[in-house]
Amino acid sequence: MRQSKTLTPSYSKFFIIVILVALFILVLGKITTNFIDNLPSIQQLDNYTPNLSTKVYDKDNNLIAELFTERRVLVPISDIPLNLQNAFIAIEDNDFFNHWGISVKSTFRAFCKILLKGKIAEGGSTITQQLAKTIFLTRDKTLIRKIKEALLTIQLEKNYSKKEILQFYINQIYFGSGSHGVEAAAERYFNKNIKELNLAECAMLAAIPKSPNYYNPFKNAQVSLTRRNLVLARMYELGYISKNDKEKASKEPLPTKEIINTKEEKGHYFMEFLRIMLEPKYGTDILLNSGISIYTTLDMQAQISAEKAVEQSLVKFDEERIKIFVKENKEPIKIQGALIALDPKNGAIRAMVGGRNFKESQFNRATQAKRQAGSAFKPFVYLSAIEAGFTPAAMLEDAPLVFIYKNNSWDLVSRDITALETVAETVSEDDLIDTNKVWAPTNYGKKYRGKVTLRTALALSINTCAVELIMKVTPIKVIQSARNLDITTPLSNSLSLALGSSDVTLQEMVSAFAVFSSGGIKATPYVIVKIIDKDGKILEENIPQQKEVLSSQTCFVLTNMLKAVIEKGSGWQAKMLERPCAGKTGTTNGPSDAWFIGYTPQLVAGVWVGYDDRSITLGDRVTGGVLACPIWTEFMKGALQDKPILDFIEPAGIDWALIDPSTGLLALSKTEGAFIEAFKKGTAPSQYFSISSSDTSKQELDIEIEGF
Repeated sequence: MRQSKTLTPSYSKFFIIVILVALFILVLGKITTNFIDNLPSIQQLDNYTPNLSTKVYDKDNNLIAELFTERRVLVPISDIPLNLQNAFIAIEDNDFFNHWGISVKSTFRAFCKILLKGKIAEGGSTITQQLAKTIFLTRDKTLIRKIKEALLTIQLEKNYSKKEILQFYINQIYFGSGSHGVEAAAERYFNKNIKELNLAECAMLAAIPKSPNYYNPFKNAQVSLTRRNLVLARMYELGYISKNDKEKASKEPLPTKEIINTKEEKGHYFMEFLRIMLEPKYGTDILLNSGISIYTTLDMQAQISAEKAVEQSLVKFDEERIKIFVKENKEPIKIQGALIALDPKNGAIRAMVGGRNFKESQFNRATQAKRQAGSAFKPFVYLSAIEAGFTPAAMLEDAPLVFIYKNNSWDLVSRDITALETVAETVSEDDLIDTNKVWAPTNYGKKYRGKVTLRTALALSINTCAVELIMKVTPIKVIQSARNLDITTPLSNSLSLALGSSDVTLQEMVSAFAVFSSGGIKATPYVIVKIIDKDGKILEENIPQQKEVLSSQTCFVLTNMLKAVIEKGSGWQAKMLERPCAGKTGTTNGPSDAWFIGYTPQLVAGVWVGYDDRSITLGDRVTGGVLACPIWTEFMKGALQDKPILDFIEPAGIDWALIDPSTGLLALSKTEGAFIEAFKKGTAPSQYFSISSSDTSKQELDIEIEGF
C-alpha cells in the first residue's frame, strides 16, 4: 500500500513566504495604483498660471494700483537673470540639473534625521519636490504627503524641462512682505524690474524663501545679510561667480526701507468704485487673481490735486471749528467732503474723492450720499425758463413772498414786507409743509432789490426770484429738465424745488452740469476704457455714450449767465482760477451742506462739504461760496495745470446786446452797470431805455449768500 507524500516543514515555510510576498506585492501595487489615481493631474501645469495681480492703469497708461490676494507678476525664464537662477540653484538644489527630481543623497540624509528625531523634519527636498508640494499639496508633515510628493515629482520631471520647472518655481514661491513671485519681490525690495537686479540683489532674493519672515531684511537685517552672503559663497564654490564678484557683492548694503508705490495711496474711493462695479460681473477670483489689466479714465494729476485740495481746506476748517466744539463742551467731529470731476466731452471720470479717510469710512459721498443741493439746483430752473422762451434780460420781481397751503397747493397771498416779517416770526420750518400753514421764502438778510434781470437773479442767487420763476414755468417742467440731464433721484413736485429742497448725489449733479459745458451733448459717465486678460485678449472695451439733449444755443446762453455767478456773484473766489469758467454755489438750511459745481471747456467738477450727521451745522455765514468754491478752485488749478486756456465755443445762432440791468432793455453806451449779454438769435430786446429815466441803474450788485 502506497503512502501519500507530505510537505516537509522547510517547503511549507517557503510556500507561505511566497504567498505573503505575492500578497504584499499585490497590496503594494493596489496602494500605489490608488495613490496614482488620486494624485492631482500634473497636466494642470500645461494651462497653469499662478495667482496674478490685477494691474490698474490711469488714462495715460501709467500703472497706478494693483489688486490681488497674492501680489505676483508672471515672468518667463528668458527674463529671469542668470545670476538669480544660479542663486536659487546654489542655495536650494545645487544638483538640480543632474538629478531626476529626487536627490538620493539628500533623501537619505533626511531619512536619517527622521530616524533620529522620530518625526518628519524639513530638508531633503529638491526644487522639483518643493514645486510639487507648493502647487498640488498641503504643507502637512506626514508620510502619505511625502509619498505623494515623490510620485508627483517624478511625473513633473518626466513631462517638463528643467527650465520650465525652475520658471514655475521662481514665479510661485512667497518672498514675504506680501510679494508672491520674484517680479513682485524685486519691486517691493528694490523698486526695480527683475531684469535690472544686480548680483547682490539676486542673492538676497534667493536667500529669503526658506523663511520669508525670518530672513526679511526690513525685520532681521543681520540674519538676512548673513544668509545673502552664504548664497554668494555657495555660488562661488559652484563656479557661478568669481571670487572678486563674491567679495564685491558681499559689501553691498541691504535695502533698508520697503518700497511702496505712493500712487497706490491715491484714489482709494475710485478703486473701490471700480471693484464694486466689476466684482459682480467677473467674480472675485478673476478680478484679483487672473492677471487682468484694467485701463481706466482716472487722471492722476487731477486725482492728486483733488485729494490735496479737499484735505487741506477741511483741515483748516476743522481747526477753526474745534474751538466752537470745545466751547460748547461737545466732542469734536471732523467735517467731511467729496469731489468728483469728469471730462464733459465724453463723460470720462477724471478724479473722485468720496471722503477724507477711506480706512475710517468706505462710504463714497461723491456717488452714494444724497443731500439737498440748495441753490446749486437753480440752474435747472433757469434752464427750463430759457427753453420756455425767457431770456437773460427778462425781468423778475425781487420782493417778499408769502404763501398759504390750501387745497393741496401753495397760493401766493402777499408780497408785503410787513406780512413777511409777521410770518417769519410765527412759523417754524417744520410747519412749512403742514396743511393750512404758511411758507415765506426769503433772501439772505431779508434784502430785496425790486426788479432784476434773470442774469442778475441767478448771479446773486436770489431766492424769491427762483421761486417766482418756477411758478411761471411750473415744477413739473423743471423736473423734466433735470431728468433730461440724468438727475435720477426723486424730485419734489413743489415750489421749494427751486431752492434745492430735494436730495441729489454729487455725481449726477456734475454729470448734468457737464451738458452745459459740452454744448448740449449728454455723455454717460464711465471709468473703464478697456480690460484685457493676461494674454492680451480684450475682455471689454468702452466707448463714450453720447446723446444730444439740449441745443448748443441754450447751453451757451445759460453758461454765459453762470459765468456771472463767478464774475459778480457768490462764486467770486473761482475768479482766482484765471481762466474762463462757469458754475453755481449752493447752501442749504442750517447751513448743513455747502456745494459748488463748476466747469471749464475741458473739465467739470463738483464739491460738497458737510457733516454726515445733518443735524450738525457748518456755522454762521459758512456757504458754498465760502467753503466749497475755494476747494473747487484749488483743484482746478492743479488739474488744469499746463493745459491751454480755452473759452467756451460760441455756436451759430447767437446774438449779443448791451443790456440795461434796471430794465432789461437795450442800454446806451454810458448806461451805468450795463453788461453785454448773449441771446438766442432773434430774442434780444429791440428797444432802448434812457439812463435819465432809470431810478435803479446805479443799484449796487451785492454778492448774495444764497440759502434755502
